[in-house]
Amino acid sequence: MAELPPRRRIRDVELLRALTHPLRAALLNYLLSVGPRTASECGQAVDSSASNCSWHLRQLAQWGLVERVEATDARERPWRAVPVGLDFGTPAPDPATRAAQLAAGATWLRESDVLTQRFLDSVDDFEPEWQNASTLNYYALRVTPDELTELNRAVDELVRPYVTALRQDAPEGARTVHAGWRAFPRVEANGELSS
Repeated sequence: MAELPPRRRIRDVELLRALTHPLRAALLNYLLSVGPRTASECGQAVDSSASNCSWHLRQLAQWGLVERVEATDARERPWRAVPVGLDFGTPAPDPATRAAQLAAGATWLRESDVLTQRFLDSVDDFEPEWQNASTLNYYALRVTPDELTELNRAVDELVRPYVTALRQDAPEGARTVHAGWRAFPRVEANGELSS
């Protein structure tokens, strides 16, 4: 298999803080998922005004996360995501960077939860084959840190060829699908780690 481009590593505290804005996260997530779109199309998809989206897209462009692409007509030029994914990294030792990483991760988690809830709210609108193909699976794994690292790598290797921004050979009938993998030590309500 050919080497796939890596996710963009985000380590800059100010950029991490910029990515904690829910609309920016939604816009970047949308463009990463569907490809180039105008500010008006973005507004409809993320439930905001075109002018508000345009402002936030310009902010994301200043960080090199989105850029304008050539228009198919003379009215409005679309925006596209520059990276093929984001990597916030392991929690940094520096408290300011760590706080920004955790806040950005929380914002992207909320965006994922919003997409999941939208799916659940509209599942009856999907064709039976999409209802049957969709899944929400949860697992309780007993692994070592090395095993979890390897499992995460294997899942990434399996999934990345299907990433919208990378896939050139999608067959007819393919749709953009939101997928996520979360794997971390379980923390109970009392704050104790499960053993």
